[in-house]
Amino acid sequence: MNLQIKDEAIFVADSHFNQKNQELLQLLKKIENKEINISQLFLMGDIFDFLSCECKYFIKQNSEAITLLNKLSNDIEIIYLEGNHDFNLQNLFSNIKVIRRENQPFFAKIEEKKVALSHGDNFLDWKYELFCKLIRNSIFLKFMNFIDINFFISKKLEQALLNKNICHNILNFENIVEKRVKNYSDDIIIEGHYHQGKTLIFKNQKYINIASLCCQKEYLRFKNDEFFIEKLKD
Repeated sequence: MNLQIKDEAIFVADSHFNQKNQELLQLLKKIENKEINISQLFLMGDIFDFLSCECKYFIKQNSEAITLLNKLSNDIEIIYLEGNHDFNLQNLFSNIKVIRRENQPFFAKIEEKKVALSHGDNFLDWKYELFCKLIRNSIFLKFMNFIDINFFISKKLEQALLNKNICHNILNFENIVEKRVKNYSDDIIIEGHYHQGKTLIFKNQKYINIASLCCQKEYLRFKNDEFFIEKLKD
């Protein structure tokens, strides 16, 4: 039985939470303080700039947001679709439904309409698939953690991610989406990953790409049978 998307559900993508991008924590605190009305929270991947249960340094760096998500999960249904920056998460979020990349798309419903949810980095070539399997391999990650003396590797990775420009406009995005929707037979397709914040229609299918929380300061809300964008207010 597919999950029903409830009225007042919120969808958040690509917040890339780190020392610089604090929008995720801002949003979660607003939810905690009842400043934002919400029934369900869908986290659509790349919520953290990097997070894996095997990597101690990044667990410590993200501890405040991890703790608050776990606290909120006692009162709100949270579904977390892993992305390409955040994976092997289930041990960190015991009360949150974590959807691994290989189990995406995740299927839900709005009444009788079929909805497919995915971070958005699936249906790509075999080289990327192989890369994804390697970096998610628990043995590999534990080995990297073991040789990460004084967190030298983790700090290098953190700095590289901090320096990366992730906010950009994709000129041929409609062409990319047109190819992607051929992998789906669902009425509505919701993805993150691309940071574009656009809705496109292809025949009888609606494709929604959620904006990046850290780039556009926006998230998606479902209310009264419609999806619409909300700005994260200061």
